[in-house]
Amino acid sequence: MIYSDFQGKQLSMLGFGTMRLPTDSEGRIDEAKTAEMTRYAIERGVNYFDTAYPYHGGESERVMGRILAEYPRESFFLATKYPGHQISSSYDPAGVFEEQLQKCGVEYFDFYLLHNVCESSIGVYRDPKWGIIDYFLEQKRRGRIRHLGFSSHGAVENLREFLAEYGAQMEFCQIQLNYMDWTLQDAKEKCRLLNEYHIPIWVMEPVRGGKLAALSEADMKKLQALQPDYSAAEWAFRWLQGVEGVHVVLSGMSDLEQMRQNVQTFAQKKPLTAEQNALLLEVAEGMKNSVPCTACRYCCDGCPMGLDIPMLLATLNEVRFGAAANSGMRIEALPEDKRPSACIGCGACAQICPQQIDIPAAIAELDGVLAKMPSWAEICRQREEAAKRSRAQ
Repeated sequence: MIYSDFQGKQLSMLGFGTMRLPTDSEGRIDEAKTAEMTRYAIERGVNYFDTAYPYHGGESERVMGRILAEYPRESFFLATKYPGHQISSSYDPAGVFEEQLQKCGVEYFDFYLLHNVCESSIGVYRDPKWGIIDYFLEQKRRGRIRHLGFSSHGAVENLREFLAEYGAQMEFCQIQLNYMDWTLQDAKEKCRLLNEYHIPIWVMEPVRGGKLAALSEADMKKLQALQPDYSAAEWAFRWLQGVEGVHVVLSGMSDLEQMRQNVQTFAQKKPLTAEQNALLLEVAEGMKNSVPCTACRYCCDGCPMGLDIPMLLATLNEVRFGAAANSGMRIEALPEDKRPSACIGCGACAQICPQQIDIPAAIAELDGVLAKMPSWAEICRQREEAAKRSRAQ
């Protein structure tokens, strides 16, 4: 197993993310299979386990707590997160934290994160009314949190804004990072920024929810011409092994075979060669189906609605590759008159676009995709109901 040094602690570079655990026919976590996966991981050197308050309707923390209780507490690192990114009428960091300790059956968390500091949640985390960051800094001082950090699905400017205010207090940051989002979500700039602040990088979505583990036959043939022995997933993981600042790569494994394959990949550090890296990024470009916006912003000057058109087109490119709640969150954080639905279709933007993009049609496409997705508010309502059911057990 590859290990990363973090403040004198040796963390397995492969971490077990517990958002996509195996489930039974009724959708409940299959605890026996999860325990088998955990045992296999620990026996082969994996020592980092990541969960969160809303995962599996609140049951991921409880199940992982029971399973990890079978091992010496000092033999593993446990991470979880505070759900300040969820829409709520109030926020109770103390109440949630005490509940998490009880569910996991521990007296402290090795790593604790502010969950998804993004455009729609940064105000919640900053708000002195809730005192969220101050509370968790106090828990760190008391030893109930050993290391405090944050995760983020926000854009670069959002990350920059948060780091400028709290970078000195954050010890690590978890971002969506893979060879597709290196450019699609500008993860390259996010990594540069985090390295500038000397903040170690934790990786989530290394294979983009499985999309990068199931490439087309044509793309695999291109890759196998250079390295015939690598699976699609191994290409993605080997690419990450070469990214500066990456300490932990979290994989949301759902079965023992995925665990076996990933453990084997992380048995030895072998990042891609320059030639392999260039080919993989070329393959990624061919998978995007992107609107060719260069963010020159000429379109913004003449927009009567004052829309941030490059941001909207970047969001369209994301949802074209794979619609996700985080894209909807970013749009819902905007005032209503700045959302894609506010576009009046006048075409002034398209007339000045150097790339000759049909911008009104693209924005209408984005609005249509978002309209079919559940709103973030509805997702949060469902999660709160699941949390209530979990607390009642």
